[in-house]
Amino acid sequence: MPLQRRVPKRGFTNIFKKHYALINLSDLQDFTAESEIGPEQLRESRRVKKIRDGIKLLAKGEISQPLTIRVHKASAAAISKVEAAGGRVELISS
Repeated sequence: MPLQRRVPKRGFTNIFKKHYALINLSDLQDFTAESEIGPEQLRESRRVKKIRDGIKLLAKGEISQPLTIRVHKASAAAISKVEAAGGRVELISS
């Protein structure tokens, strides 16, 4: 009997799982102050290769200038860091 039939199958693959492109706050340091950053600007600057099901903003790193960031999802810590720097996070629908 072949090996793939003798070894038991394990786990589960969720076909409905959403795959987000991740962006950190440290990746946004090169943008100028008071600029608006959306999915188009992130693709043009090559911060994100594929948007997939959306873009998620994570809080790794620091941000020093006020920015307006338009993403599909964002962590609570990332939103608080952006607002502390004087910017804002706008959530857009997928």
